[in-house]
Amino acid sequence: RTPAAASQTSQPRQTMKAALVAASVTLAGAFTAPAPRVVPRTTSPTALRAEPVFEEATAKFKADFPAFNAYGWGVSTKAERWNGRHAMFGWLFIICTGYAQAHGLIPEPDKLLDTSVWGTLAEITPRVSSITNERAIILVANIHALMVSLCAAFCPLPFQDTLLLEPGEADEEPAGFVPPYTPGINANAEMINGRLAMLGIVAVTAYSVGTGTPFLTVVDQLLGGKLYSF
Repeated sequence: RTPAAASQTSQPRQTMKAALVAASVTLAGAFTAPAPRVVPRTTSPTALRAEPVFEEATAKFKADFPAFNAYGWGVSTKAERWNGRHAMFGWLFIICTGYAQAHGLIPEPDKLLDTSVWGTLAEITPRVSSITNERAIILVANIHALMVSLCAAFCPLPFQDTLLLEPGEADEEPAGFVPPYTPGINANAEMINGRLAMLGIVAVTAYSVGTGTPFLTVVDQLLGGKLYSF
């Protein structure tokens, strides 16, 4: 055999050997735990845009309406906190109203008020219809609850948070798009709960109006029929 023939014979063997080695390495790699993949952390453009929304809104309102902003009116953390408190109390009152209806705690709920006795406050349509006894009782109960906010605005007690900012008092820093969650009774937890309460009232009201379903019926459905049964 000539050297050229030997070389031609060995080339297929070398190619076959290389293929077997590559296959062995590949097969071995299939039984080896893959190395952890390092993915660089990125912030989505939506998050970047959403984060300064509250800061920009409060700064713009402060520049456009400085007199209102000085007392915490308008787009401010003070207003958001108090709106959230009212919404949370609203949900408590909604649950209590459903409980009172279920257990007959409202006397003569369907009786219409006599406008000759109650005057125009009891009228829905002048000289046509009036509100029911149930609606009047709920309205008066809400007025009593409203006194808490009025006291906080005009004559707050030492332990109360004021409804408005005192002269020269700085407002809280904006809580941001998603306030940091801190377990327990604290300002961040109150802000998150207040936002959820406000969002819930808006969502349930929109569904009630859109479908023609009574508000308390929608709440009862969301609670799995437990509102009128507990």
